[in-house]
Amino acid sequence: MAKKHKSSPNTICTNRRAHFEYHIDAQFEAGLVLEGWEVKSIRSGRISIEEAYVIARKGEIWLIGANISPLNTASTHITPDPTRSRKLLLHLREIKKLIGETSKDSYTIVPLRLFWKQNKIKCIIALAKGKKLHDKRQSIKEKDWKRDKARQFKQSQR
Repeated sequence: MAKKHKSSPNTICTNRRAHFEYHIDAQFEAGLVLEGWEVKSIRSGRISIEEAYVIARKGEIWLIGANISPLNTASTHITPDPTRSRKLLLHLREIKKLIGETSKDSYTIVPLRLFWKQNKIKCIIALAKGKKLHDKRQSIKEKDWKRDKARQFKQSQR
C-alpha cells in the first residue's frame, strides 16, 4: 500500500510518480463509477494509483490498474477484483478533447490524485507528455536544491 502524502484534508491518495515521469499540461476532474465494497475500502485507505493509467475506449474514458484492496468484512457475498477497469465520468466536450489530444499528439492521460468532494470520490486526470532522461535529472536537481535550501534556512534560523 502506498504512503499517503496529503496536500489537503479531502485527498485520498496521490500519484507522486506522475509529476516525475510526465510534463503535466491540462487537468480534468472526473467522477468514478465504483461498487459499494470499493467505497468502503477507499474510506479505510486501501487504494493505490501509482501504477494506474487512463485510456479511451469506444468514446468512454476508463481508469485501468488502480488497486483497491478489498476489506474482508465488506466483500463477503461477492468475489471482488482489486484491479478492475473503472469508468470515469466526464462531460462530452472533455472526453472529445482528451481523445483528440491523445490521438494526434504524443500525449497520454494519467491519474494524479483521488479526493472527496461532497461525499463523492473524484479523480484528477491530466494530459501529459513523457519526460526525457535529462528532464528527469533536472527534476531531481531542483528537488535536491529545494531540500538543501530549506535545510540551510532552518539552520540559519537557529
